[in-house]
Amino acid sequence: MRHKLFILMLLTCSFSWVCFGQYEFSGQIDTKNWEGDIYLSIVRDYRKLSGIYPEQIINKTTPDAFGHFTFSGNNLSPENNMYRIHIDSCPEESKDAAHFTGHCLNSKEVLFVANNKDKITLPFTFDQEIFCSVASTNEKANTFIKIDSLKELMRYEFGSYRSQANWDLNAQKWFKKFQDYGQQLDEPLAELYAYAFLSDRSRDLYNYYLQDLEQTNYYQELAARLNEKYPNQPYTEQFKKELAADYFLIRKPEATPTSNWIYILGFLLIVSLLTNAYFLFFKRKAPAQTPTSLTNQEQKVLDLILQNRTNKEIASEIFVSVSTVKTHINSIYKKLNVSNREEVKSLYKKS
Repeated sequence: MRHKLFILMLLTCSFSWVCFGQYEFSGQIDTKNWEGDIYLSIVRDYRKLSGIYPEQIINKTTPDAFGHFTFSGNNLSPENNMYRIHIDSCPEESKDAAHFTGHCLNSKEVLFVANNKDKITLPFTFDQEIFCSVASTNEKANTFIKIDSLKELMRYEFGSYRSQANWDLNAQKWFKKFQDYGQQLDEPLAELYAYAFLSDRSRDLYNYYLQDLEQTNYYQELAARLNEKYPNQPYTEQFKKELAADYFLIRKPEATPTSNWIYILGFLLIVSLLTNAYFLFFKRKAPAQTPTSLTNQEQKVLDLILQNRTNKEIASEIFVSVSTVKTHINSIYKKLNVSNREEVKSLYKKS
């Protein structure tokens, strides 16, 4: 019975190991130059690949007296993801200020690909530099370091160019190199890492990225690879949204064809407005009959009406009877198409 119980417990433990896995990330630091906690972060925003961001931190540990440290557990994702280990020498009381923008000058970090079953070690290099190499059971773990080597080679070569023509030619060459190399690594996360570098708007390469985006289908293919392998990751959706925004940026909206009837309606509207304006502002200013159609005597009567003279005053002024003045006035009304003195005054006041 005891043997059966022991076998059952052994099988249970083995089953748990298979189902849940167990990661272990270990390394060593130089305690003379570095001290304090070491942090493990998961990177879900590829625009925050490098730096110190508290919202990304998922674990921390303290190295022993010899500088050795280990992160272990079974709480990571079973699929590959982007992780970062970093240490910084900022005093505790100044960390918030020093890490405000995410970039800390007094820090050392390494970025790698891992999952819940990986064993990763970060050994010292020959010159006692930390976080410069990755040894792992996961063949994809050091893809970021490989991309970094390619980036350094590109920076060195670009530094020797002296003309814009050389920049243009070699920018195209390097974009092609990054695309081919990323696909050779067979890891979309490595390609995403390269994309984050090449499409950074703060870099001189950004304009060349936009040209490459317009000339090739590589980025659409990368989106398909990311969606196939990492469909539920936030960086996959982030990439899709950025790509859509950049495509909108480089593609000028096409002119919408306009039907002829819209132009006709527009023309008629303009003609109508001009016609109304003419009648409102020009026709109303002119009297129905011009002053030259009046006789000399009628013109005198009209002038006196505009001076607010009464019929009796007008008769005395031009030496005629009041009835004659009335006859002249009626004739004036008819010629000017008005019916009273106020309309006469209003007509000539406007003109």
